[in-house]
Amino acid sequence: MGIRYVARGQKWAFGHGRWLALGLLPALITLVVYAAALVALALYAGDLASWATPFADDWDETWRSVLRVTFAVLLFAFGLLLSVLTFTAVTLVIGDPFYEALSGHVETSEGGGPAGEGLSFWASVRGSARVLLYALSLAVPLFALGFVPVLGQTVVPALGFCVSGFFLAVELTSVPMDRRAVPLRDRMRMLRGRLGLALGFGVPLVLLFLVPLAAVFLMPGAVAGATLLARDLAGTATPPHPPHPPHPSPGMPHPSRRPR
Repeated sequence: MGIRYVARGQKWAFGHGRWLALGLLPALITLVVYAAALVALALYAGDLASWATPFADDWDETWRSVLRVTFAVLLFAFGLLLSVLTFTAVTLVIGDPFYEALSGHVETSEGGGPAGEGLSFWASVRGSARVLLYALSLAVPLFALGFVPVLGQTVVPALGFCVSGFFLAVELTSVPMDRRAVPLRDRMRMLRGRLGLALGFGVPLVLLFLVPLAAVFLMPGAVAGATLLARDLAGTATPPHPPHPPHPSPGMPHPSRRPR
C-alpha cells in the first residue's frame, strides 16, 4: 500500500500541471545547493580522510590506502545519506506556502479534510531539526558499522535505506499532520505502528531521489502521496482499492431491500 500511495501521489501531481509546475522551483533551488555541496565533498574526501587518520601515516602504504579510501567512500556515502534525509525538510521549508496549499488541494479533491492551518514557519523548522536529530542518532552508528567487513557492505546499506525511507515519510507527512494538530512524537508512533506502510512509501522515494533531477520532478507528487498516506493514518482515507460488497446468496433478500 505504501508503494501505491507513491504512485497515487505522482498521478495526482502530473494530473494537475499547474501545481506540478509551481512545485519545481523550491526543489530545484535545493537540488543546486546540495549538488554543489556533494561535489565539494567528493573533491575533498581524500584530504579529509588523511586529516582524520593521522595514526595511519606510519602504516604500510597498501593498508594506509585501503583505510583512507574506505573512509573517503563512507564519508561520501554518509554525506549522500544526510542529503537525502535533509533534502525534503529544506525543500518543504523553502516552498512551505506552496506545499501547504498543494496538500490542502489534495484533501479537497479526496473529499475534504481539517480546516486548520499548519504550524508557523519557525515551528516547522524546529520540527524538521528534531527529525534530523532522530535520523542522525541512527545514521551515525550505521556509518561506524560501515567499517565492519562484509556487514558494512551488505546489511548496513540496506538498513541505511530503511532509516532514510522511514524519516522521509515522517518529514513528508508533516504538512497534513500539522494541519491535524498531530505532534511529531505521535506522528512517529503512528508510522512505527504501520512500519510496512511507512517503508513502502519512503524507501522507493529515497531510491528515486538518488536519480539526478528526479527529486525535482517528484517532490510535488511526494507531498501529494504523503497527504493521502496521512489521511490513511488519520482514518479519513479512501483505500486504494476499496473492497466490493459481497453478493447476496441465492434465495436471500438483497441488503438494500427491507423485509415486509
